[in-house]
Amino acid sequence: MQTPSLLLEKFENTLKNVSYPECPEGLYEPIEYVLSAGGKRLRPVLVLLGYNLYREDFEKAIPAALALEVYHNHTLLHDDLMDKADVRRGRPTVHKKWDDNTAVLSGDTMLIMAFRHMLTCDCLRKTELLDLFARSMQEICEGQQYDVNFEHRNDVREEEYIEMIRLKTSVLLACAITAGALVADAPKADTEALYAFGEKIGLAFQLQDDYLDVYGDPAVFGKKIGGDILCGKKTYMLINAFNRADEATRQRLFSLINDKDMAPAEKISAVTNIYNELHIAELCCEKINQCYDEAKAYLEKLSVSEEKKAVLWEFAASLLGRKN
Repeated sequence: MQTPSLLLEKFENTLKNVSYPECPEGLYEPIEYVLSAGGKRLRPVLVLLGYNLYREDFEKAIPAALALEVYHNHTLLHDDLMDKADVRRGRPTVHKKWDDNTAVLSGDTMLIMAFRHMLTCDCLRKTELLDLFARSMQEICEGQQYDVNFEHRNDVREEEYIEMIRLKTSVLLACAITAGALVADAPKADTEALYAFGEKIGLAFQLQDDYLDVYGDPAVFGKKIGGDILCGKKTYMLINAFNRADEATRQRLFSLINDKDMAPAEKISAVTNIYNELHIAELCCEKINQCYDEAKAYLEKLSVSEEKKAVLWEFAASLLGRKN
């Protein structure tokens, strides 16, 4: 079985060689701009790993890997527009470099391109593959809407939040690794276990992101901490703080989150102190470990060799900064 780094290298080479139409002017330049900006490429690597668990000719799964990466970047392009974000991966976002209309139209084109990549897959289970891809796309939109709805609520329950991040983040990781296995015509029991594995890893990945935004090392995390606090984002941390606090603390937290005049560092420190009082960090770590252990249990159900399981597990563990 190939290493994730080699699979990533092969994918990057393929992506660089994708050609784009020259006309109409202004439609494809932003697409090439977005896809050339780099990123972790988690989803295409998961596609190739999912295939490589069962077959060696992983190049056969490249179209599915391209589909997942193009679609993922389509969601980022539209997310940036919805969030009015100015920067993505150290560069101006498409709606800033071009305009809002370009972001909408080029983003829509990416969605179509993603489907066309998937349609070129040489796969005995094409209908199942396309249904998985389409269902995942719809679920991601549902997750995004839940996230938008949560902005106006202070009574979001933990289970609601978990479902939101499952839809918004986890299902695409689950789709990626399952898509690779489907192209390889893996046993049905294995594709089901891989989907559940991807979901649990996705949940752990997002929960860890919530945790690191408060308690991470900026040098390691790659960005300043406290961003979620400053924008009042409903994360696992904030939701559980609201739900576990007594009335006085809840009101204090609500006032802090909605205070637009407080110095950023002071606000981050004050909210973090409330998290500390309520042991929110420990709660989040417990949930991350639970998802992590559940993912490993699903991995053990696969019919492949222990050596192949180990390659996939090491990659999954690396996403969470773990050694095993």
